[in-house]
Amino acid sequence: MKIDIPGTVAGAVADAVSGNWVDRFAPDWLKPYARLARWDRPIGWWLLLWPCWWSSALAREAAGFWLPNFWHLALFLIGAIAMRGAGCTYNDIVDRKFDGMVERTRSRPIPSGQVSVTQAIVFMGLQALAGLVVLLQFNTYTIILGFCSLVVVAAYPFMKRITYWPQSVLGLAFNWGALVGWSATQGTLGWPAIALYAGGILWTIGYDTIYAHQDKEDDALIGVKSTARLFGNWTETAVTLLYIGATVLFILAATLADAGPLAFLGIAAGAVHFIWQIIRLDIDDNDQCLMLFRSNKIYGWILFAGFTLDALVANL
Repeated sequence: MKIDIPGTVAGAVADAVSGNWVDRFAPDWLKPYARLARWDRPIGWWLLLWPCWWSSALAREAAGFWLPNFWHLALFLIGAIAMRGAGCTYNDIVDRKFDGMVERTRSRPIPSGQVSVTQAIVFMGLQALAGLVVLLQFNTYTIILGFCSLVVVAAYPFMKRITYWPQSVLGLAFNWGALVGWSATQGTLGWPAIALYAGGILWTIGYDTIYAHQDKEDDALIGVKSTARLFGNWTETAVTLLYIGATVLFILAATLADAGPLAFLGIAAGAVHFIWQIIRLDIDDNDQCLMLFRSNKIYGWILFAGFTLDALVANL
C-alpha cells in the first residue's frame, strides 16, 4: 500500500531537499525510481565522486600534467551517479523492513509502496550496467580494480546488523575511487593513492557518524548498530580525531605525490572547514546534523581546487 507523509509533496522522501528537481520537474512515472536512486539527494554521489576527482588530479600532477583529464572526470561523474544509485537501490532492497520502522526512512519508495522489490531489482541492474559501461572505458588494471570494489559494496548493508562500525565499511566502499582515479592515469597503484584512500575512509566515518545521529533513537529500538550509537556523547571528540587523521593522511598523499604549496593550502583550508563542522555540531539536532553532513560537498571542492590549481601553477 502506498503511503504519503502528511505535509510533504506526494511520495516525497522525508530527508530530501525541499523543492528538489525530482519533486518539481520529473515525470510522475520516473519520480519513485529517481527517489530510489537518490537523485533528489545528490550529496551521496558527490561524496562518492570526490575521492575519484582528488586522486585523478593528484595522479595527473605527479605525471607532470597541468590539468586533470577532463574525459576521466566526466566518466567518474557519470559512474558516481550510476553506482551510487545502484548501491542505494541495493541497500533499500536489503533494508526494506528496517526502513519501514524508522521515521526518516519509512517514506522511501520500497517501504512506502511506490516501487516493488522486483521493479527495484530491475532498476538496480540498469544502473549497474551504466556503471559497467563507464568502467570499461579505462585501462585493464583499473577495470579489474573497479570490479574488486563490488565485494565491499555487497557487504555494506549487512554490517549495521553485526558491528557498531558500519561506517568504516561505507568508507571502504565510498573511497574506492581514490584507488581507481590514480590507476586510471598511472596504470597501477601508488602510495599516494593508498594514503588518500585511508584518509578518505576516516573522513567518511566522521561525516557518516554525524549523519547517523539522525536515526540513533530508532536504531536503538530496532537493534541497528552505528558509530553514532557507539560514540554517543563522545561523538565530538571522535569526529575531531577522525578528521585530524584524515587531514594528516591527505597531507601524506600530497607529499608522496610531490605536490606543491597550493595543494597543502587546500588541505589546510579543508581543515578549517572541519573545525567549523565540529564547532557547529549538535548531535541532538537532526536538521543540524543533516546540514553538516551535506556540507562535505564543500569540503570536496576545497581539496579538489587546491590539487587542481597546484598542478596548473606548477606547470605555467
